[in-house]
Amino acid sequence: MRYRVAACALIIASLSAGAAMAQARQAAPATCSRDLFQNEAGFRLQQTRLAAVGNADQATQCIAWRQHVAYLQKARAVFATCQSGREREENVGLMDTGLAEYRVLLADRCGKRAP
Repeated sequence: MRYRVAACALIIASLSAGAAMAQARQAAPATCSRDLFQNEAGFRLQQTRLAAVGNADQATQCIAWRQHVAYLQKARAVFATCQSGREREENVGLMDTGLAEYRVLLADRCGKRAP
C-alpha cells in the first residue's frame, strides 16, 4: 500500500508541471487548464483516501480501489485530451500502468462485483 501512495505522490509532482504547460498551449480545449488543475487536486484526494483505507477491512478497501480506478480512467481521458507529445505519453502511460495494477488488485482481492 505504501508503494501505491508513493506512486501517487510521484504522479502529483509530474502533474504540477503539466498543468502549467497546458495553460500555455492554445490548441487545447478551453477547459483543459481547469481539468488539469482538477486532476492534480483529485490525485491528492485519492492519495489521502488510499492511505486512509490501508488498514481497513477488505470491503472498504475494495470500494476505495474501485473509486480510484474510476478516477484514473477520468484522469487518463483528461491527459489524452489536454496534453501532447512526451508529456502526454508519460502521463497516459502512468495512468495505464496504474489502471492495470489496480485492476489486478481488484480481481485478486475483491472478485467480481455483484450484478
